[in-house]
Amino acid sequence: MALKITNECINCDICEPECPNDAIYMGSEFYEIHPHLCTECVGHFDEPQCMEVCPVECIEKDPKHDEGKETLMQKYQALMAQKVSN
Repeated sequence: MALKITNECINCDICEPECPNDAIYMGSEFYEIHPHLCTECVGHFDEPQCMEVCPVECIEKDPKHDEGKETLMQKYQALMAQKVSN
């Protein structure tokens, strides 16, 4: 399952550099997460790093992008293969 940032985000800029997949970006009002890039840090870390550092706990699982660990690992592997080919 990809993550999402809720509108409680205070734009503190802490989460964006923590994302190993560069999935977090500044949206029109607050930070957002590209679901096709979010692997919940599977393949990189045991826990989603953005959730670990968020001071207001505004990052949660996005029910619109329900993915299991296996799917997230496949997404991670595809993203890493894409980085190598670029």
